Amino acid sequence: MRNLLIHADASRAMAARTETALAIGRRHRSHLSFLIASPFQQFIATDPFGGMYLAAGQLAKAELADQELAERLATELAREDVPWDVAIADGDVLSAMSLAATLADLAIVSLGQPNTPMRAGDLALTVPVPVLAIPESSGPVDLDAPVMVAWNGSPQAAHALRAAVPLIRDASEVILVTVGADDGRIPAEDALRYLSRHGIHADFRQVERGTVTAEEILEQQAKTIAPGLIVMGAFGRPRLRETLFGGVTRYLLEAAPAPLLLAH
Repeated sequence: MRNLLIHADASRAMAARTETALAIGRRHRSHLSFLIASPFQQFIATDPFGGMYLAAGQLAKAELADQELAERLATELAREDVPWDVAIADGDVLSAMSLAATLADLAIVSLGQPNTPMRAGDLALTVPVPVLAIPESSGPVDLDAPVMVAWNGSPQAAHALRAAVPLIRDASEVILVTVGADDGRIPAEDALRYLSRHGIHADFRQVERGTVTAEEILEQQAKTIAPGLIVMGAFGRPRLRETLFGGVTRYLLEAAPAPLLLAH
């Protein structure tokens, strides 16, 4: 976790992202890269005759706001004990973050709402690195708190588990939760063995499905465990199917009780 990419904006959720990045950076001697993304093409207007015009005044205002945010971040980070940089990218948030994440070890974003410019699930599907998504109502990630791993035996879950190892080494406990029969392609026993070889001795909790959905059971388990982090594979089923019929990823992206570490 030596290269952290953090989405930077002027929202109230930015404080949790920054504090989380600083906490991880101090433990792993990471470099923090903050990225401000603005789609400047939105200031290009067209008329009915095919002409194109630049809304110069609005563009200048947006550029000034980005520069002020970058300077404010630089002032705050100058007092910290980790290396950092702040960059401004021309483009929508998802595209800019996706490109920058190609040489990162972890992308840190806010979980956001369904109508926000970039959703954590979208980013998890487009980048080759894990995405740490922090609910807007949450504070920074607590690296010492319990960790809940949502395990379904899928390659996505295994990828998320591998990616989580550096972040969960110091957790007070790690609990692997499976809903229903352990009939995935990768047995929970293999996942527990993998963690043990990294010095992480996790507990295993198998919960019967009953009359409620898997996602509701995971939410109930999270409320019981009170994790500082939930580790899960993103969109183990096809994305379109989850969009139309629902699924664990979609449910927790909308109602996560704790920060999510997502990997596809």
